[in-house]
Amino acid sequence: MTISSYTLEERRKRIFAIVGASSGNLVEWFDFYVYSFCSIYFAHAFFPSDDPTVQLLNTAGVFAAGFLMRPIGGWIFGGVADRYGRRTSMMISVLMMCAGSLVIACLPTYESIGFWAPLLLLMARLFQGLSVGGEYGTTATYMSEVALKGKRGFYASFQYVTLIGGQLLAVLVVVILQQLLTEQELRAWGWRIPFVVGALAAVISLFLRRSLEETTTKESRASKEAGSVAALFKHHKAAFFTVLGYTAGGSLIFYTFTTYMQKYLVNTVGMHAKTASALMTGALFLFMIMQPIFGALSDRIGRRASMLWFGGLGALCTYPILITLKGTDSATVAFVLILIALAIISFYTSISGLVKAEMFPPEVRALGVGLSYAVANALFGGSAEFVALKFKSIGHEELFYIYVSGMLVLAFLVSLRLPRKASYLHDDH
Repeated sequence: MTISSYTLEERRKRIFAIVGASSGNLVEWFDFYVYSFCSIYFAHAFFPSDDPTVQLLNTAGVFAAGFLMRPIGGWIFGGVADRYGRRTSMMISVLMMCAGSLVIACLPTYESIGFWAPLLLLMARLFQGLSVGGEYGTTATYMSEVALKGKRGFYASFQYVTLIGGQLLAVLVVVILQQLLTEQELRAWGWRIPFVVGALAAVISLFLRRSLEETTTKESRASKEAGSVAALFKHHKAAFFTVLGYTAGGSLIFYTFTTYMQKYLVNTVGMHAKTASALMTGALFLFMIMQPIFGALSDRIGRRASMLWFGGLGALCTYPILITLKGTDSATVAFVLILIALAIISFYTSISGLVKAEMFPPEVRALGVGLSYAVANALFGGSAEFVALKFKSIGHEELFYIYVSGMLVLAFLVSLRLPRKASYLHDDH
């Protein structure tokens, strides 16, 4: 079936499903990323120290710990999505994210309850990590399944439009608060506001997702292999490790140039926090706009070609971009360099969920996509800030640039294993 074969009503339903799923995705990722963008204001409240780098290192450690729950979330929610349906899984995950954000918004500080403050912060982030671990795989699978054939790259790219949109809204809220509140107010209580906003938005998302139509069939849900880890590794081990390989590099470079970049601009380049936030707001907005463009490009050149461009250009350009950023004192130059990096990353992010979904059959698709993504994120994506700050703290920040470049070489090599045509979604690429 080509895109012209769909009736107008069918096309409307599918587009509404994309919008419904992606809007919930936006809220979910806003809640998760607002922690990173606000950490420069609340780090002292949970980790008292005279050294700002040590405080940021501690909050980055908690951020990374949240990623360690993602494989468990990918396993649990992937199984739920394959056995009980994508919609059920997506509703549960966004409800859990809402609860985690509300807890962080209300947490007492270290001054009030001592070591219990960072411990409770850690527990809330672990809970959110569990939620996000299930969110990505299920949403990626759902959006890939409802996307119109022949335009799957374009439509599936809206997962990262809303994922980046969640980041953009998170940093935008911080920028607005920076204009309305003094730095002292932000450090005292203003940092709590974005978490309250996220919790309320998650409630709205929950109702949006209730209206989504299920994409799985009773037959696939009733299969004895549905959501089975044993079946996944027995029949689809090669696909799992292929996805794991290129997602490791993709996650690492994505978090390097998005969530960590704001801290890098302040802590290494020497920019003022307001300048860095404004710069990243503009960069993330353009990054978001890039996704449908690169997604549509993949419909023409193929997923494999897009992934090879991503790995090749990423391996060649990451080190010079980061080293040039470190030495510049121009916000304009920094902005252009970050945009170049984000354009390279867009070869991957625009089709990230789709290229994974195309490699697994429906009875283990959400599990295969979610678990492989979550494991790679836990090991490489979530640790990006921590590793970068650790290298900086010992005076060898350039080793982080080499580390990222090396992982992109791996992504290129693994992408050579990708099929030239989709195996399970029966698309042209």
